[in-house]
Amino acid sequence: MDDWRHGGFGLYVHWPFCEAKCPYCDFNSHVSKNIDQKQWLICYLAELHRSASETPDRVLNTIFFGGGTPSLMAPETVAAIIDEARKLWLPANDMEVTLEANPGSVEAGRFAAYRDAGVNRVSMGVQALNDEDLRRLGRIHTVSEARAAFDIARDCFDRVSFDMIYARQHQTPKAWQAELTEALSMAIDHLSLYQLTIEEGTAFGDRYAVGKLRGLPEDDHAADMYLATQEICEAHGLPAYEVSNHARPGAESRHNLIYWRYGDYVGVGPGAHGRITLDGQKIATETYLSPNAWLSAVEKGNGEKERSLLSTHDQASEYLMMGMRITEGLDVDRFNALSDLTLPENKLRDLEELGMIHRTNGRLIATKDGRAVLNAVIRELLG
Repeated sequence: MDDWRHGGFGLYVHWPFCEAKCPYCDFNSHVSKNIDQKQWLICYLAELHRSASETPDRVLNTIFFGGGTPSLMAPETVAAIIDEARKLWLPANDMEVTLEANPGSVEAGRFAAYRDAGVNRVSMGVQALNDEDLRRLGRIHTVSEARAAFDIARDCFDRVSFDMIYARQHQTPKAWQAELTEALSMAIDHLSLYQLTIEEGTAFGDRYAVGKLRGLPEDDHAADMYLATQEICEAHGLPAYEVSNHARPGAESRHNLIYWRYGDYVGVGPGAHGRITLDGQKIATETYLSPNAWLSAVEKGNGEKERSLLSTHDQASEYLMMGMRITEGLDVDRFNALSDLTLPENKLRDLEELGMIHRTNGRLIATKDGRAVLNAVIRELLG
């Protein structure tokens, strides 16, 4: 069978607009006062048709509206995209449809409209439960607004996730443990917990480069926060199933699992990436970053900037990098089938002796200690 079937098939829709640009964000997001929702819908639907013509008769397991801030999309736009996707592909009986939302863009009627449109899971960008830190992070909502938005989401959807950022400026391990415990008291079934990273090209990156981003925790403190995060979440019944994601059993993000299990996914919208298998060949797709450039390209017939064939070595490397992120690990036979390479036995033994990985039932799995330094483990295996 085609390898992608091990992971499934999903659709990613990128909405590139936000009300404000957060200083830590390196995603493709833009601030615009004038958005022609009708024009955007026409272009999204055109790209769905183009993509579906290449991938007909597939079962669509998931749809994910990411951004940007998709909760700024008109509910009618979201509904039309979901309806068209259901017509173009074969919708799974339990198809997961996720929409990302920021608390500042939420109100009860809008969430109810998204639910009626077919959204059945919401992921909210809460980021902090401290108003001072929210201001530092450039967030335009308050803690009280985040709590109110969460209550609305909980009333509208059975599945609600939210994001938090730790290792923030002037944050101590003790303060994070208290904040995480508070977040877990709100959580329904899923939390995404990310360590603050300073990326080049962001406002935080520029400040850091000139020594003006003060109060970042030392590496040891950040590591302590990571380890405490794993222990506290597990104690509350939301163990890690991926490096930064925690869920009650059965509540994992099915869409993100398509990425981590190295399935296929169509990516539409400015800056969206995709991985699709055509005639047995895995292809990487990439769209134009600029919203106007993407619209113009779609109106000419194709929103893709480029696509490239992935070699067997590239596919095996990507599967390794993705599969090692999740607690179920990767299938070694599948890895070998993707590539003419095999994992180096001497390095596997060394990593096992160090307690970084273990092998069981034909799977290669990073341990808790290994996931804490996963990039180094992956470099060792690919080196």
